[in-house]
Amino acid sequence: MSKIIELKEITKIYEVGKHERIQALENVNLKIDEGEVIILKGVSGSGKSTILSLIAALSKPTSGEVLVEEKKISKLPDNFASIYRRDNIGFIFQKYNLIPNLSVKENILLPLIPLNLNGSKVDEKIQSVMKRFHIAHKQNTIVRNLSGGEQQRVAIARANVNNPKIILADEPTANLDEKLSLHFIDMMHELHSQKKTIIIATHDPLFFGLDFVSREIEIHNGKIVS
Repeated sequence: MSKIIELKEITKIYEVGKHERIQALENVNLKIDEGEVIILKGVSGSGKSTILSLIAALSKPTSGEVLVEEKKISKLPDNFASIYRRDNIGFIFQKYNLIPNLSVKENILLPLIPLNLNGSKVDEKIQSVMKRFHIAHKQNTIVRNLSGGEQQRVAIARANVNNPKIILADEPTANLDEKLSLHFIDMMHELHSQKKTIIIATHDPLFFGLDFVSREIEIHNGKIVS
């Protein structure tokens, strides 16, 4: 397998007010191969979500470099960072980040808008991804009227509508019961079979010891400890 993501000596410090600084990551080095499923585990505040944010170019490191397919993405201007995310990243957020007053179909449509595809191509992509994640029967339902599990499926469908190489999931089962969490894991297994590179930040023990997971990496106080 070829390397797809590399974090080189990453330090991330957040400025809180005028005089307080919080060090989220300290000298983190990490290499991830294409097609790996990586679990980032650790307590809340350990730095897991910061790593995902840096890989997605949603934030920039204080020092160090983030490389994706050997391209430096850590210092991209915002407009180029948006293009990078559109073309490479599917992000599944803890609280779904759906627009509650829009329908399922409209929420899934959002990542396609910048591509200026024709209407039939857009509809083909949306219908395909809704069927794959078993949400097509709810396509015209307003998102606020869905259950938590249904909203999670919409979030996964939206993250995959552009067929990204990399899937990032931040505490994806925090709002789900065990049955729905296991269903989410099954969907990640399916994406793994499609050779996606998947990085999941979680402290949910259901993710630990899964046979399709390549590595479990523990983060403690902003450092990789295992």
